[in-house]
Amino acid sequence: MDECDDQAETITFLSRAATYGLAGPVERIDTHAAIVFLAGEHAFKLKRAVRYPYLDFSTAEKRRAVCEAELALNRRTAPEIYRDVRPVGRLDDGRLALGAGTPVDWLVVMRRFASECLLDTMARKGPLPPSLIRDLADEIAAFHDKAETVPGPGAERVRRVIEGNRASMVALAQGLLPANDCDLLHDRSIAALEALSPLLDRRADSGHVKHCHGDLHLANICLWHGRPTLFDCLEFDPELATTDVLYDLAFLLMDLWQRDLHAEASLTFNRYCDMRDERDGLAAMPLFLSMRAAVRAHVSASAAERQANAAQRADKRRAACDYLATALAMLDRPGPRLIAIGGLSGTGKSTLAGHLAPRIGAAPGARWLRSDVLRKRLAGVRPEDRLSADAYTKERGHEVYRKLTQDARGALAAGMNVIVDAVFADPAERAAIADVAASCGVPFTGLWLEAPPEVMRTRVDTRKADASDADSAVVDRQLDYALGDLGAWRRTNAAGTPDEVLAEALRHIDETLG
Repeated sequence: MDECDDQAETITFLSRAATYGLAGPVERIDTHAAIVFLAGEHAFKLKRAVRYPYLDFSTAEKRRAVCEAELALNRRTAPEIYRDVRPVGRLDDGRLALGAGTPVDWLVVMRRFASECLLDTMARKGPLPPSLIRDLADEIAAFHDKAETVPGPGAERVRRVIEGNRASMVALAQGLLPANDCDLLHDRSIAALEALSPLLDRRADSGHVKHCHGDLHLANICLWHGRPTLFDCLEFDPELATTDVLYDLAFLLMDLWQRDLHAEASLTFNRYCDMRDERDGLAAMPLFLSMRAAVRAHVSASAAERQANAAQRADKRRAACDYLATALAMLDRPGPRLIAIGGLSGTGKSTLAGHLAPRIGAAPGARWLRSDVLRKRLAGVRPEDRLSADAYTKERGHEVYRKLTQDARGALAAGMNVIVDAVFADPAERAAIADVAASCGVPFTGLWLEAPPEVMRTRVDTRKADASDADSAVVDRQLDYALGDLGAWRRTNAAGTPDEVLAEALRHIDETLG
């Protein structure tokens, strides 16, 4: 650190309201690699003159280059927020000036938004609305679709991150993180990588490795004009930001799960997988989630080293140790199971599935496969777009159920717990999904939801922005279905509140697992 530039004068200059021609106070936000000065309608971001194993901002020229990279990269997702790169210069009389004189340092200038618009702030106040989570997952999926694909090996990139995490932990002051746990995490991560290497290389070959965001957690997502917007991407090392798209997503999922926002993590994961038809990478999620928690562990520990206040230092160290424990826990995977939820339209299958998914298995919960969403994907439209009657032929129905069983089989083989949500009115459809569990050697629970016709009609007629196109006329037709013998499927009273239905479903699941 002693070779890095001294920024004391620049920091003092940027802390003064007069620098920006303002009378009011300048707010300051400190991170391990930057200081952000909030002044008027803008935010001015100064890179710290620091050097870590994974970044080097030690000179003004290096900081200029990384500021320019930050501007260009963040304009991919937040073009209205990122304004320009501006110098802090020295005038002939020796004074510092903003945007004039001989440059001594560099700033990224951004449009300012209220802290209440940060998803990090919103998440501290309580659950995030499902509509916001769906929009966010859609935004990330669209960004990944457009991001630059980078050729090269997949497994080796992952190995470099694991080894980088290890190097950053070793560089910490003794006692900040439990050394034995750091060793164990490294050994288990490498073992997981060895098992996944062929998969990771295949994904790289098929275009899943891209120049992504790289730092996709709640503090780097805001609401801008009502839309979730990704900003503050990883700008200092394109190699670190070039990853499997699921590793990019994993940072957000881990962040949500760590905050006990399990429902949000589950919905983000499932919506993203639905929007990008993500299937073959599911087996890598435990390792990716663990690696993201490991990053947070050593970054938090590094922040603890810089705290002058003993209480704040203890808080940062505690957070670092919690992240390290999470990184280890993410590698623990209970055996998968398959849950099928059937019932006529309006019985609440998708409501139950959405509530069950975060409760089944480890982070980020079960893979939720929904026939209505799959039907829309096969038709090439968004889940909430309505389809015409010709999309509901018997032939298309058979295609949807065949694809459901294929996707369920693949997710189970990847070690995921699976929830399949469909009407399952035909005994052959119920038998087929049960056969998937039997052939994969996993426990199976079939839940058959029942509710009075008037409840079903009311539910379908009051739904908004939903993947199901069913209305009360569809319910009336379904009431004449010959359902046949339900066999081992558990009849579940779905007339009550969502919490009541969930409680009964969980009892049935526990009973079938013995």
